[in-house]
Amino acid sequence: MSDKKTQPVFRDYQKNVDFMRDYLGVDKSFDVIHLDLEYAGRKMSMFMIDGFVKDDILHYLMENLSRLEPEDLEPDPLNKLMKTNLPYVELDKADDLIQAADLVLGGPTALIVEGVEKVIMIDARTYPVRGPQEPDIERVVRGSRDGYVETIVFNTALTRRRVRDRSLRMEYMQIGRRSKTDIAICYIEDIADDHRVEHLKKTIEQIDTDGLPMAEKTIEEYLSGQHWNPYPTIRYTERPDTAAAHLYEGHILILIDGSPSVMITPSTFWHHLQHAEEYRQKPFIGAYLRFVRFIAVFASIFVLPLYYLFSVQPDYLPETLQFLGPSEEGTIPLIGQFLIAEVGIDMLRMAAIHTPSALATALGLVAAILIGQVAVEVGLFSNEVVLYLAIAAIGTFTTPSYELSLANRIIRMCLLLITAALGGMGYVIGITIWLLILTRMNTFYTPYFWPFIPFNSRAFRDIMLRSPIPLKNRRPAFLHPKDPDR
Repeated sequence: MSDKKTQPVFRDYQKNVDFMRDYLGVDKSFDVIHLDLEYAGRKMSMFMIDGFVKDDILHYLMENLSRLEPEDLEPDPLNKLMKTNLPYVELDKADDLIQAADLVLGGPTALIVEGVEKVIMIDARTYPVRGPQEPDIERVVRGSRDGYVETIVFNTALTRRRVRDRSLRMEYMQIGRRSKTDIAICYIEDIADDHRVEHLKKTIEQIDTDGLPMAEKTIEEYLSGQHWNPYPTIRYTERPDTAAAHLYEGHILILIDGSPSVMITPSTFWHHLQHAEEYRQKPFIGAYLRFVRFIAVFASIFVLPLYYLFSVQPDYLPETLQFLGPSEEGTIPLIGQFLIAEVGIDMLRMAAIHTPSALATALGLVAAILIGQVAVEVGLFSNEVVLYLAIAAIGTFTTPSYELSLANRIIRMCLLLITAALGGMGYVIGITIWLLILTRMNTFYTPYFWPFIPFNSRAFRDIMLRSPIPLKNRRPAFLHPKDPDR
């Protein structure tokens, strides 16, 4: 990143005030407030952003300052103010005016005092925030109902509530030349690999951009580096319990102010297929749920191309399975039916996102009854196409990771096209290319398909069977944890 500009605090009080007024644009923005004050015979100025400050805290501090006499600030006014006369928890000082002004834009209040060559920072800020409600896409039948919110301080508190480890680290950073977005790198120092932590911090420090308008998704663009590969290399969660479980394994989290999604690094293909519900049930039930999920996810990728292959080349089917082909062909070729239906499902998904909640049920009924049924009756689609497309759609929505479900949908359409072009050979070639892409991928120097390739029998068993919690305490070997057995 480019070197930041600096401006040391002037000896002259008025120069400091004029610089802050000009840098913050006090006269150009109604929400940037400058209070011109005088306490204990000294001129003072407060700079703050309206809506970011706690009025009652500042009122209490100003009331306390109003009782001061000139001799109360002698002989060292800075120490007197910070240690005695400003009774508040979060106080700091800055010797750079640009740094102080940038902090003001984030919420803290800057106090400039005549005769003091430091700026006193009072972190009495508050943000508009919603309650920590359960995330919509990570619901569980039994378990906690709190979820991350858009305020980074709340999210760090929700994490510490579950990880009361003295070695839990929350390292603060700022990204964005103009946005100055707050970021926290979260990890357990006694478990996480130091080399991975340093590598991640250096990578984030090298991000050079104006801002992070899409928060975690903007950072992913820089961290993944694989822009044309649809598969996600970073896992997201909005559940504090899920984040805590990954911290105990040795993962590193990235919390971004303004986003309720926490980034989990590194994450393999199999991490995107795990869900908290599996660990809220008995091990046998959890293993069954995971097995069903795996079947649904892989069915969403392979069932449609395989059905198309059997439909256009029925010789591949034994006589007992000849019924799998379409009984009545539609007016549109089979591959055209599949592609139209795929695009139609995406259109319905986007329509549901933009539809008010009160009308979402009505939209589903219209899609299921009117569009689907009428399309079959007029001969646009065959009944079998609707059936197998529904199976693929169910598998897509069963995928815990939204990003992975979208990637699998793209792969399914590619498999359909290559199967339509080359037949059975195309189906085999497509699956082979898909496997090669996944096995050659890396996420932070970690094989994306681990522990399948390279193979690790114990880790592979834990992934496929959802091992009991006492056995799950073994940390994944690919993370190189400092204490792998505990």
